[in-house]
Amino acid sequence: MLRLLGILFAATIGLVQPITVDENGYIMYCPCMGRFGNQADHFLGSFGFAKALNRTLVLPPWVEYRKGELRSVQVPFDTYFQVAPLQAFHRVITMENFMKTLAPALWPPEERISFCYTERMGLDGSTGHGCNAKSGNPFGPFWDTFEVEFARSEFFGPKLNYDVHHGDRMAQKWHARYPGDKWPVLAFTGAPAVFPVQQENVPLHRYLRWSVKYEDEAKQFIRDSLPKGAFIGIHLRNGIDWVRACEHVKESSNLFSSPQCLGYRNEHGPLTGEMCMPSRDTIVRQLKRRIKLQRETAPDNPIRAVFVASDSNHMLSDLNDALKRMDVTVVRHPDGNPHLDLAILGRSNHFIGNCISSYSAFVKRERDSNGFPSSFWAFPPEKVGPKAKSAMPQHEHEEL
Repeated sequence: MLRLLGILFAATIGLVQPITVDENGYIMYCPCMGRFGNQADHFLGSFGFAKALNRTLVLPPWVEYRKGELRSVQVPFDTYFQVAPLQAFHRVITMENFMKTLAPALWPPEERISFCYTERMGLDGSTGHGCNAKSGNPFGPFWDTFEVEFARSEFFGPKLNYDVHHGDRMAQKWHARYPGDKWPVLAFTGAPAVFPVQQENVPLHRYLRWSVKYEDEAKQFIRDSLPKGAFIGIHLRNGIDWVRACEHVKESSNLFSSPQCLGYRNEHGPLTGEMCMPSRDTIVRQLKRRIKLQRETAPDNPIRAVFVASDSNHMLSDLNDALKRMDVTVVRHPDGNPHLDLAILGRSNHFIGNCISSYSAFVKRERDSNGFPSSFWAFPPEKVGPKAKSAMPQHEHEEL
């Protein structure tokens, strides 16, 4: 239930507008693990957690790490996404709005408590018997953006956790221990969610809609920079950090976002090196097959372009050479804006992504919510006959 806190004078229109407070309370957190793809997974989990606890979710800014910057940069949530569509599922408020209009009375400095499962070690190696919620980057810069200092810490473990989907009355336990009238704000040191996103929270992506700015820029690029006709969007994750991450495939049954294609219990098959780091031959072969399939099934709307998003090597020269005879152009966006790339990939006629990558997972979830087709590099693994297998280069055989 909502109660009236005060009156805000909307000077721009000369009217009086009430500010309401959620008596059930608020959930706030620092999206302090990983880059955008990981943060998006954590957002969906936090969104579902807030719904289960029936508390308003305070939408945190996105944490970004930029070259030359020693501290993280916090980008308001609504820079990239609309707030209104989220309200169709559950109550939300941007952190900027919350801190400006509600925090002074509802969450005064002496009542700002950081929540964590157990003690968290600080950069100096000491725990200080607390959450150390501001120790390190991006933790410190995130809360500093809103001039938040914590008065004390609160440990909710081991009796409570974030899994509200698998029995044990977890939501009720949170209510019993932290009722909204006594604990109006639960401010978590990290996201109240797991990575990768729980299967139950995947459908929540349909409420995440790009801001008008990014929608318009994606449409404009497709209209002005791509040849008329259908296009394939692809994600190539191949930076040096990814090369190192893929070295763990041999000892892992699941890695990062691999449940999106392998299933959460590996019910769709095992993890392979080629899924994580597809070879040039795999990429070209899958693109050619997809282009041919489109010509066979939709001859009036053939593939005319391939749009590439990548963290390192876009392979434009290689791919343009390989697809030249098919009259297909391979392009990238010149600005290298990863969020705009995501918005463009979401609008492609078909998307081919990296099964392991949370960046690809974002695109896949968006497209699933819109009923658009997607596939993954090297999945499902190709069945190789004896003759073809003997003709394969040795290094490719070892990757598989």
